[in-house]
Amino acid sequence: MQALAKTRQLGVVGNTSFSKRKRVSAEACLSLPQITPYYSSEHITLYKGEAAEILSSLGENSVDCIITSPPYYGQRDYGVEGQLGLEVHPQLYIDRLVAIFHQARRVLKPAGSVWVNIGDTYWSGKGKSQGVDTKQKYRRFDRPQDKTGERPWCAPKQLLLIPHRFAIAMQADGWIVRNDNVWHKPSPTPDPVKDRCALTHEYVFHFVQRRRYYFNATSVSVPSHGRKATKTPPSVWTIPTTPSGKMHRAVFPEQLMTLPIQATCPPNGVLLDPFCGSATALATALAASKDRCVIGIDISEEALKEAKALLPPDNTNMP
Repeated sequence: MQALAKTRQLGVVGNTSFSKRKRVSAEACLSLPQITPYYSSEHITLYKGEAAEILSSLGENSVDCIITSPPYYGQRDYGVEGQLGLEVHPQLYIDRLVAIFHQARRVLKPAGSVWVNIGDTYWSGKGKSQGVDTKQKYRRFDRPQDKTGERPWCAPKQLLLIPHRFAIAMQADGWIVRNDNVWHKPSPTPDPVKDRCALTHEYVFHFVQRRRYYFNATSVSVPSHGRKATKTPPSVWTIPTTPSGKMHRAVFPEQLMTLPIQATCPPNGVLLDPFCGSATALATALAASKDRCVIGIDISEEALKEAKALLPPDNTNMP
């Protein structure tokens, strides 16, 4: 726990306030004075590196909307040094994640929104994995939650409640939580357990910085059987997982991104995904409007190669 205490002493998560922000044009999102893009074109910019480092060099107030799904705690080993999700304690994971969004706050316009899809996990404490995992074949690696943990939080069979602990930490850092939307999966990954209910949901948190922000309610309204013809959408989204055929293992469905993009990213705005993977959010944003710019960040070159290949052709500025 010394590492955890040191992280808190350094103030990784804090309530530091930023000075009043000056609006800049969408084109400013494409200038990165310190870091060369992995790929750049008229509407698409991809960066390879650790999210906090890249965000620290992006232009202030240059992004309209952030939509992302960071690596979940202890669920994948992407084989990349410095990757998020393999911290020895879940609090270190949460602290690091909030610190990344602290950097993102400087980049986001005052009226912008942040959407974060994040799942939960259990503490196991059974020791290093052996044999074949009947639940998920990609989990056979040295997971942090398989080690002996500090009780009561890291007790065997304990649901860690990481999504809401993360959201509360974001509140402490100055964010406003507008929704903890539930993504209900009608056909989830099999969860063959005998002493609890199977997990069939994840969360999509909606964060903002102030009371008034950009939200196009008309674009996401649903039919109403009341006095008005339409109403705002519910906070439970039933969206099936679909085979993607992508090399990137943890891919969220495009449908999951549709509402956040339509509601909070203007048609000519700039969308950022600091954990872009194979660029599902970026591709969905571009497909909905040819006037948008998108920025993707990922620590994995393998993921960025796939993202570059899957994104629509554009007027490139790089070889």
